[in-house]
Amino acid sequence: MSYTIQNEVIEAPDSLELGIRPGSPYPLGSTWDGEGVNFAIFSENATKVELCLFENAEAGAENVKIEIEEISHNIWHVYVEGIGPGQLYGYRFHGPYEPKKGHRFNPNKLVIDPYAKALSGTIDWDDALFAYKIGDKQADLSFSETDSAPHLPKSIVIDPAFDWEDDKAPKIPYHDTIIYEAHVKGLTKLHPGIPAEIQGTYAGIAHAVMIQYLNDMGITAIELMPVHHFVSDRHLLEKGLSNYWGYNTLGFFAPDVRYASSTEAGAHVSEFKTMVKTLHAAGIEVILDVVYNHTAEGNHMGPTFSFKGIDNKSYYRLDPGNPKHYKDYTGTGNTINTQLPNVLGLIMDSLRYWITEMHVDGFRFDLASTLARTLNETDTLGSFFNIIYQDPIISQVKLIAEPWDIDADGYMVGKFPPGWAEWNDQYRDCVRSYWTGAERTLSEFAQRFTGSPDLYQGGYRSPMASVNLITAHDGFTLHDLVSYNDKHNEANGEDNKDGSNDNNSWNCGVEGPTDDQEIIDLRNKQKRNLLTTLFLSQGVPMLVAGDELGRSQGGNNNPYCQDNEISWIHWEKADRQLLEFTKKLIWFCKDHPSFRRRRWFQGLPVMGSDVEDIRWYSPDGSIMSEENWEHDCAKSIGVYLNGKGIRCVNYDGKKITDDSFYIIFNAHEEALDYVLPTDHCSKQWQKAIDTSDGFIGDDDEQLVSGGVVKVQGRSVLVLKCHLT
Repeated sequence: MSYTIQNEVIEAPDSLELGIRPGSPYPLGSTWDGEGVNFAIFSENATKVELCLFENAEAGAENVKIEIEEISHNIWHVYVEGIGPGQLYGYRFHGPYEPKKGHRFNPNKLVIDPYAKALSGTIDWDDALFAYKIGDKQADLSFSETDSAPHLPKSIVIDPAFDWEDDKAPKIPYHDTIIYEAHVKGLTKLHPGIPAEIQGTYAGIAHAVMIQYLNDMGITAIELMPVHHFVSDRHLLEKGLSNYWGYNTLGFFAPDVRYASSTEAGAHVSEFKTMVKTLHAAGIEVILDVVYNHTAEGNHMGPTFSFKGIDNKSYYRLDPGNPKHYKDYTGTGNTINTQLPNVLGLIMDSLRYWITEMHVDGFRFDLASTLARTLNETDTLGSFFNIIYQDPIISQVKLIAEPWDIDADGYMVGKFPPGWAEWNDQYRDCVRSYWTGAERTLSEFAQRFTGSPDLYQGGYRSPMASVNLITAHDGFTLHDLVSYNDKHNEANGEDNKDGSNDNNSWNCGVEGPTDDQEIIDLRNKQKRNLLTTLFLSQGVPMLVAGDELGRSQGGNNNPYCQDNEISWIHWEKADRQLLEFTKKLIWFCKDHPSFRRRRWFQGLPVMGSDVEDIRWYSPDGSIMSEENWEHDCAKSIGVYLNGKGIRCVNYDGKKITDDSFYIIFNAHEEALDYVLPTDHCSKQWQKAIDTSDGFIGDDDEQLVSGGVVKVQGRSVLVLKCHLT
């Protein structure tokens, strides 16, 4: 065995001075055992692999280069004595540079360990990061001899030790879950109650002020937008922008260093763990938005950071007819090849690591349909799902799919297997359309309100398979949804061509900000309508951070590149009335199991009664007819939820009962008179929620069956009958 120190070749006997041993092929990555570090990395087609050690993050070149000679099952491994946590390293891979055959080995390009638990910094964009010569007539067929090491962050050996104390996963069931989608930086960057030195960091989320806020809101799970170490695209940085959202992964095991308050090497790992431990102590789960469908290396003209240089053919889906090119189901230039065992192993190892070592409670999979693809089509029984099912660790956490990718055959809403929840865009579109006045049949609205049984009932799935959302990180905020008809993405530098043109939004009469109080009042009412529909619906509600505060992005529905005040939450500009309404609404729904049913409505009489668990009514108090359901595009409907018809028991085995509710949705501009049903539903009612004025509570006025109640235009009225 030989190694190189400062470009001087040392023969094998002298290598013993460094304590070089064969090491072990498992675990992959770098593993410190108290005496030294084991390094292991997969490559099927490489001909030579060198481990490079660096003195510090600023070093332009390695001070030690060790040729790895041990190979087991295509895993190259070596053990180095005398080094430990904080050690910076990378690899150089030798092999054929034949892009037309799918091979892109170039030892002049340092590569990051795919299993690195921490990275030293961010990409310093330079032409040296490309395996070919930028500007060459042969494009990516040319070969670059420029060293990329000075411009690439280094992998870091970490000390995995951490005092978790008595940390326990909250394990909150789906029917009790309230998801809060948030960006680590954007959530706390402008929070006046959080110290400036930790604003926008993992520590900022763990601060007592933020924890108290989440608890007061009734949030049970915070879903963090990507925290895997990611890359800001070169073209964005050149325009003074950045990849704010983070859907451009560089390291699947490393928390991004940009969200750490500490600059010490590897300290961001402990800071992330501290955040999780603190949230758990407050009863809040941590769900990560993860991107396993592609990497930051782009298409055939993209840079070489990791997989391309390690073994391009063994990690990516290449075009069988022209392996120089990639199959792109993600819109980013490349697609990870989950058909290959080493790639599946990488994803599963990453998921297990975040569960066992970082203690996270679940994952939301970006463009999850891509992971299900076999040769071309998506396959819900594919190897990705099978391996998830058989894994005793991953299968026990929350698994949420974004059930589509960019190809038409990748749209899989309602098609994921049992055990998975899904972002339900059909819920989003239907509810938005209902409140904007677009024509949708009442039958569709009823499906969405009851958990989308047309999508999820059957196959042992429950209403909890539907993650209901009105907004998400991509698209308008709640405030902008009722303030803009059109997107306003000029700040993104793409001539307003980026982002969706179909938003199902309505500006209530004026585009953007206005001083017209009548329009302001209508917008506020529409926000309450949308939020109330969301939290009263069966399924798992997801609230986007800042929507409860009236956050605006100025009509930008695609601020993926806006790491600034367009995207950050302005806490000091919060709409306090909307915040108070949202808090009360969430706690109202948490207090009433009628809105958190684990099983489907059956529309059948409850034992001992001739009243069904659910009934639908027209304004005249009559039960909805078939014609009303299928052909009527009316904008109002009443629904009765029988509190004695919750077909579930609690964890003590006792039957769950609740108050009964009569909910009237009126999307008409005008007020409507509703006759309260007389067919044995309930005798007396009192107002519990009225979105026309933001009321949530117990009204003193008693309403009787057969009486008439006026429901204001564009509002939701919730009446309650106490359980007797």
